[in-house]
Amino acid sequence: MSTDSAAAPAATVDTAELTSSLAAIVGPAGVVTAPDDLDPYLQDWRGRFKGRAVCLVRPANTDEVSRVLALLCARGIPVVPQGGNTGLCGGATPDETGRAVVLSLSRMNRVRSVDAFDNLITVESGCILQQVQEAASAAGRLFPLSLAAEGTCQIGGNISTNAGGTAVLRYGMTRDLVLGLEVVLPTGEVLSMLRGLRKDNTGYDLKQLFIGGEGTLGVVTAATLKLFPQPREVITALVAVPTLSAAVQLLRHLQADAGDNVITFELIADVALDLVLRLVPGHAPPFPRTPPFSVLLEVASFWRGFSAADAVEDSLARANETGLCDDAIVARDDTQSAALWRIREDVPEAERRAASAIKHDVSVRPGLIPAFVDATRAAVERVLPGAGIILFGHLGDGSLHLNVVPPGQGKNRIPPDIHARVWRAVHDVVTAHEGSISAEHGIGQLKRDELWHYRSALDHRLMRGIKDALDPRGLMNPGKVV
Repeated sequence: MSTDSAAAPAATVDTAELTSSLAAIVGPAGVVTAPDDLDPYLQDWRGRFKGRAVCLVRPANTDEVSRVLALLCARGIPVVPQGGNTGLCGGATPDETGRAVVLSLSRMNRVRSVDAFDNLITVESGCILQQVQEAASAAGRLFPLSLAAEGTCQIGGNISTNAGGTAVLRYGMTRDLVLGLEVVLPTGEVLSMLRGLRKDNTGYDLKQLFIGGEGTLGVVTAATLKLFPQPREVITALVAVPTLSAAVQLLRHLQADAGDNVITFELIADVALDLVLRLVPGHAPPFPRTPPFSVLLEVASFWRGFSAADAVEDSLARANETGLCDDAIVARDDTQSAALWRIREDVPEAERRAASAIKHDVSVRPGLIPAFVDATRAAVERVLPGAGIILFGHLGDGSLHLNVVPPGQGKNRIPPDIHARVWRAVHDVVTAHEGSISAEHGIGQLKRDELWHYRSALDHRLMRGIKDALDPRGLMNPGKVV
């Protein structure tokens, strides 16, 4: 189903004149046209999508973003906002028409303010996520968003894709961490919503439109984010569990003991763990025999004089007595904790080294995961007999990375027809279990057709109406989401 915007009619672009006009706003160093310098911004991190663009423009402040967008809007030129370009769905990659300008926020990387008393931090969109974490830590606070690309992804991109990560179980998605935004609309108008209030019922909460909007409605230039107290102690453990059902029950067992102090609950299936041990150097087998499933968990303590390690060990011992787990390694220092985390973090790299896979970023309610995985295995076997499944992800919040490896495929590129058949089979099962076909990676251009296959006509009409209201000419990140 095609859902392209009613984009502005094609216009002849005088590249030299346009780049000169943009340079007058952002300075000569803020406009990139040389093919070798431009090329990294024209393809996604996975190398799945590659487009063309008139140029790259790098504004240094909100006023420059405003003037750039006003100029492009007046001329009917599409714009593709781009953060750290670490997305997995092609949401920051221009199309192949070559008409668009890529707008990078990388120069807008200031931490504007930190308020440790009210637990707030205001940052510009080009700040690297790790930079935000470090600024919070320097003030004795925690910014809990954490994901594999945190050393290169930018907070504006995290907001635009509503990024998830490993701490969603306690702290929520990016949407739950945003108190205010500063956004430049396609016309160049600046919508300032940075007050950082935790209660504000003065009309529609407009900022929510731009969180997860993937740059299709406007450009996020700054954000006021929630900070939290730093835990006094965080205990990491790797636990061997016999079944998926036992893993889910173990989660509820730990939450009954520790409440929302269970921060992380990550699933690693046996195939994924074996790939890490076989293909990524530096790992020792954590257990005498690879269990059917392993769970990497973290439990925090915020109280003085309380041993979280003893509490976790006691809880796991009782879980073992009831058959919810078979073995456990509880880290006693940062070195042991880092070694356990490396197992989980190296699963995608091990998978990449092993074979090409048809990747799925899906979610269902945690209680439905055992039935969902069984149904998915059966569905995949029907459309692709003999296919393997590499399963891992954020079990605590119901988000799974369920990746299918076609038999005999190796590292060869997967034919589009096979990819489409497997996607549809898996997404049909997701939908039957009232789940989401995009848990945390967004839609971009990769999943746009899938989105509209499953969403209702009413959903489409309402989303289309929002897009048309804010971007009537269809200039913001065309070809993405809607």
